[in-house]
Parts: sequence; structure tokens; C-alpha cells
Amino acid sequence: MVGHRPIFGCGTLPEVHIEPSFDASPLTIAHRAGNDPALARAAHDAGADLIEIDVWLYRGRLEVRHTRTMPLLPLLWDRWSIEPGWRPRLLLEELLDALPPDAGTMLDLKGNDVRLPAAILRALDVHPRTGLVAVCSQNWALIDAFDSRPGIALIHSVGKARHLRRLLPHLASHAEVVPVAISINQRLLTADTVRALKEVAVHVMTWPINDAARARELIAWGVDGIISDDIGVLREIVAERR
Repeated sequence: MVGHRPIFGCGTLPEVHIEPSFDASPLTIAHRAGNDPALARAAHDAGADLIEIDVWLYRGRLEVRHTRTMPLLPLLWDRWSIEPGWRPRLLLEELLDALPPDAGTMLDLKGNDVRLPAAILRALDVHPRTGLVAVCSQNWALIDAFDSRPGIALIHSVGKARHLRRLLPHLASHAEVVPVAISINQRLLTADTVRALKEVAVHVMTWPINDAARARELIAWGVDGIISDDIGVLREIVAERR
């Protein structure tokens, strides 16, 4: 059993490689703020530990967006919206250049393109960061591809109940990969679930938490990462943590 401590790291059982480390707990993560440079800067100024950035590999470029492309049509769509796809799209390299080098980033890898991890690593080599860099995805194969890369935190994301049921078997079949963190939708959490997840992860973070009272409840359960769309909530957590 790996001792609980506020770090990210990857390694092999029974030891955990504790690079990179992060002392803050609970962590504050600005949900999707990296998809807009102005929001990303505001989140950094508010003291957010990590700025979440949604990244797709599309036609050889690392595009920053949450929306999906629509087959055969020049449109982008999300659950409740459709927008023109012909407008200029933010690229990861542009965003990294716009952010302070010490800003922590959490790259949420989208889609199923197996070339995405290598493209991310090339971008980070050209645009190096001094702040914490984490990679997160519900496509766990993309996360496992980073296991041999030092200095990058790995986060297995769980969005649905069926993903939660698959999580432990997945980790058992990848015994060489120790999940440095689990990011899970808050509706799947109970106090008992948090305790069980912390048996296999040094960090459990959850989204979307846009109410400070709910954040405090989850922190009391043992959650040590709060992912929020509300910069005010993150600022409040940072202030209380101090």
C-alpha cells in the first residue's frame, strides 16, 4: 500500500516515483479554462494549481477545444451547441506561449488518435514548462503511453459508472503503471467510494464543483483535488488552504 501524500508521480509497484511533486492539497483545477487564453490567465492569477486544457489531434495539429468535429460538415458541436468550424482554432503551442511558464497545466486528451501522446511530447519539448504538467483522459490507453516520460503526472479520468467498474481491472492489467491520480465525476462519489479510490491512487480529484459548500463536503470525505468552472470557488479554496 502506497502511503497517502499530496503528490503526483508514476512508477512501478511497490514503489511510487514521486516526480513531479506538488505540495498543495486540496489541489485547485480550473475546468476547461485553458480553452480560452483570457480565462487561463485569470485562473492563474487566482492561484489555480492546474489549468485544464482540452486537446485534440486534428489534421496534424494540436487543437485546443472541447467541441467535436462533425463528419462531412464544417461544424463543431458539443452536447447543447453547434458552432462554425471554419473559424481560426486555438492551437496548443499558441496557448503554451501565452501562459506563464510556471502555470500548472492539465492536458485533457480527447479522441482516440494513438498519435496524440507523441504529438503532445513534441509540443512540450519545443515549449517547455517549469510548472507542473499533467495529462488526463477517459481514454486510458493514451495516458498509459506517457508512463515512461519523467516529469509528467498521469490522471485516469472516470466519467461514467461503467468506467468506474472497469477502473480496478484496468489497473490490475497494467501493474507496471501506478495511477498518480483519478479524476472522477462528482455524481459517482460517496464517502465510501472516495476511501476505496484512495487505496489505489495518491490523489482523487472531482468535477464539476461550482459550489464552495459542496467542495468542503468532498474535501472532508478525502477528495484532494477540486475541479471547478468557477474561479471564485477556486480562489476561496486557495485562501482557506493558506
